[in-house]
Amino acid sequence: MHQNFIAGVPWRNEKDLRSLVENRTTYTLDACELNIFETHQEAKDVNLVFGDLVLTTMLKGKKVMQLFDKPAFDYLPGESVIVPPNEMMKIDFPEANWENPTQCIALSISKEMIENTFNLLNERFPDKMLTEDWGLDLSCFHLINTQDLSEIINRFIKIGVKERSKDKDVIASLALKELLIRLTQTQAREMLEKTYKQLSSNNRLAHVIDFIKSNIRENINLDQLSEKACMSKAHFSRIFKIELGMTPMEYVLKERLKMAKQYLKIGAFQIQEVCFMAGFNNITYFIRAFKNEFGLTPKVYQGMGK
Repeated sequence: MHQNFIAGVPWRNEKDLRSLVENRTTYTLDACELNIFETHQEAKDVNLVFGDLVLTTMLKGKKVMQLFDKPAFDYLPGESVIVPPNEMMKIDFPEANWENPTQCIALSISKEMIENTFNLLNERFPDKMLTEDWGLDLSCFHLINTQDLSEIINRFIKIGVKERSKDKDVIASLALKELLIRLTQTQAREMLEKTYKQLSSNNRLAHVIDFIKSNIRENINLDQLSEKACMSKAHFSRIFKIELGMTPMEYVLKERLKMAKQYLKIGAFQIQEVCFMAGFNNITYFIRAFKNEFGLTPKVYQGMGK
């Protein structure tokens, strides 16, 4: 998906590489440290530990990572992993070589910055619905990057690598706060995707998500959704956006596009049929929304599967 693409960061010049395995370039800021790792040869059992919580994001190539004594998993571009302080990352590089190196960023964030950001959120938005308090859920550590998350990671890389102004640390501090918020929203959406059925009888947001998914082909509007949540339209919209990082109707649109993508993969339907089967009632709008989300028209996307 083109929006979830992380812009490239500079590769080290060959003669500047101190190591072919996880060669590290570091940019230090007040409340964080941005590390860029690149690996140019196959390797196994590479261990990495940070003293602070780390957000790692894969930019190129493939790693196999193991954390928390859980089974190892493939770690690919378009994904991020949250690693708590002093947790050992065990990494293999099964495919790395000069033609196909891996590149990854690791952003270590100070405990103080994390606490300050979530304390502020707990004060400003105490009426949280999915979890009791604001914070990161370390059981949901392997994430698929959303558009919002990718955008703020991109911005942060730009600040760390290219920003030269005196205000660099202030700009980085604001971007870090936004990054932490986007991370919690991404986690909340992933958690809801897995648990909305179980939670729908006693959690109002989960109940709304269940309703959207069950009625995605029907006309869905904000009045209906706020009614299902037993809230005013304004309050419901605000809570939904704060906790999940998008408006209720943006969520509905993404669900419809996800469904359309599945139908297009099957390959047995005309574009117009897919449009109506996924709950759209205007073919022009459907094509434009699909291209905006996935970078391809429905026709081109369907053709790729053949």
